[in-house]
Amino acid sequence: MTVFNDRTSALSLLLTRRSAKARDLAGPGPSEAELRQILTVAARVPDHGKLAPWRFVIIPQEQRDAFGESLVASLKAEKPEASEVEVEAQRQFARQAPTMIAVLSRVKQDIPIPAWEQELSAGAACQNMLLAAHALGYHANWLTTWPAYSEKVVALLGGEPGDRIAGFIFIGTGTRPDEERPRPNLDAITTLWSPRG
Repeated sequence: MTVFNDRTSALSLLLTRRSAKARDLAGPGPSEAELRQILTVAARVPDHGKLAPWRFVIIPQEQRDAFGESLVASLKAEKPEASEVEVEAQRQFARQAPTMIAVLSRVKQDIPIPAWEQELSAGAACQNMLLAAHALGYHANWLTTWPAYSEKVVALLGGEPGDRIAGFIFIGTGTRPDEERPRPNLDAITTLWSPRG
């Protein structure tokens, strides 16, 4: 387990972060103190207007089966024709990794700060969680899938009307060797601006 603990390794931390599959994450996961550090880092993101337009909901391991059954009930209410494979997928989703955090995006309306900026801040909070977990030597995965787009699941997580789920962050110890995936060619995605016309 590599722990990044000084300033000189900050760039290495950023260059080596990668997603692990949530289903491949086992114990140990972060301790209570480490999880608090991860959430503290998540809250240190750009936040125009100091709105804190995100909420973090921890689903404890001992509540995962109950959460999974609640996901199943929500799925069946929204999609009565759901197959047994889809139903079982929700149970499996809830059981992944030692640590599971739902990130709610809470946009404040009728203020000068655009909703888009508030939503980007929630995304940045998710990314900071991944970086903090990596810095502590853990593996992490940011997932969405059906639960992230269900209003019933938002309510299940204690969300308010209008809240959306930015994603679920799973954290634990990898059980397989890290695999690097192809990254985009920087020349293909970067341009140098110049006046036109």
